[in-house]
Amino acid sequence: AKSVRAANNFNFEPIKEVAYLFIGIFTCMIPALMLLNARGGELGLASPASYFWATGILSAFLDNAPTYLTFLATAMGSLGIEEAVGMTTNAQAEQVLVGISAGAVFMGAMTYIGNGPNFMVKAIAEESGIRMPS
Repeated sequence: AKSVRAANNFNFEPIKEVAYLFIGIFTCMIPALMLLNARGGELGLASPASYFWATGILSAFLDNAPTYLTFLATAMGSLGIEEAVGMTTNAQAEQVLVGISAGAVFMGAMTYIGNGPNFMVKAIAEESGIRMPS
């Protein structure tokens, strides 16, 4: 397996970059998630469409996984739901969850940073000498 990686000029640097990025993001966002869960209702997000657009726009410029968690915590707080499973047992909450999920997935793919694998593929391509758009 090591010879195959060497023959393909493979190394773990791009994967390490993404891992460090995720560790930093998830470590720093814990207090923000707690605050948004407690006071998220004050943001004025009331419909599944508003969650779709807010999650989607931020997912394009931030990583989509933490953005998803951020808006999930916000929705749970504003809907008075304590456990994430509650988002699937309430019709209104379920529609909000669909909006959050769709926004994160569809718009998170717009940029390199919006989706971790996009960033990793860019790093691998650049390491191989392929010019990538910035």
